[in-house]
Amino acid sequence: LVNQLPEANLILLRHLFGVLHHIEQNSGVNQMNAFNLALCIAPNMLWLPSPTGPEEETQSTKKVALLVQFLIENSGEIFGGDIASLF
Repeated sequence: LVNQLPEANLILLRHLFGVLHHIEQNSGVNQMNAFNLALCIAPNMLWLPSPTGPEEETQSTKKVALLVQFLIENSGEIFGGDIASLF
């Protein structure tokens, strides 16, 4: 699916998840593992298209957080092994 994104979107995601992966690699110092990063960033990445109740929003946020956590933990395989070279 990632390869089907427009080039500009792919570049943006590569850089975003490159930064998040780099932060996660230093979680021993900064306490920001992939789970914590996902909880912080997920609500800003994807949301439901129409207003819903708090329960639906909570469930949606949890699903997005799991997706973001997966993308952070597997960013090298998803966006290319040279993701560290972005820095």
